[in-house]
Order: sequence, then C-alpha cells, then structure tokens
Amino acid sequence: MLRIPNYLINVAQNVTITRQISCTSMRALDQKWREDKGLPGNPNAFGPLTNLPDYSFLDGRPTPLGANQKRRLQKQQEIAAKIVTLNGELDFAKKRYARIQAEKNSERENILNNKLKPKGHLLLKKSKG
Repeated sequence: MLRIPNYLINVAQNVTITRQISCTSMRALDQKWREDKGLPGNPNAFGPLTNLPDYSFLDGRPTPLGANQKRRLQKQQEIAAKIVTLNGELDFAKKRYARIQAEKNSERENILNNKLKPKGHLLLKKSKG
C-alpha cells in the first residue's frame, strides 16, 4: 500500500505563482561578422536545414516537398521569370539605342553630303591643291 505524506497533499494549497522579469539585454546576431564570412543575415533563411528534406527513404525514392520548400521554389521561379523578362527588355533597349545612334549618324552624314559644294574655279582650285 502506498502512503502519501501529509505535506505532499498540502503542497498544492501552498503554491504561489510568481512572475520573473529579466533585465538583461537581448544579444542580437552579429551582422558584420556574418557578412564578413559570406553568410546570410538570417541563419535560418538558407542552409541544409532549410533546403534539404526532413527525411529520406531507404530505398532511394524521392521525398515529397514540404510546404515551405514548395513556396521557396515557386518564389525562385517567379524571380527567375522576372530576370528573364527584364533581361529581354535590356537587350531591346540596347538594340534600340544602337539603332537610334546609327540613324543619327546616317542623318548627319546625309546632311554633310548634301551641303553646298564649291563650283567653278573654286572646285578647280580645290582639286589641284
């Protein structure tokens, strides 16, 4: 038979709840050190714990993607599509600028070719000299 002492029965009646307040400052991540080492600012944003699956099958089957992995992949695909679009716009702008410069140069040469030319004895002097 199990005997419970009286002082254990009365423990629940004597317990008082107190709140603890800490006055110590929170230590933030040392961003300069992380930047110097080439690490991301948020240690949980990138790495094997974040990018790799949580488990793997022994027979080598691929594991299904987690919700956060799917979200990250979708976000990276959107960023890649935007990069391709912006790259195409840059190529178009470069070609357009080159075409406009070529048109300006051809127009300038056309103006120079159509200027008044010396006639008569001035033309003869210029060709002799």
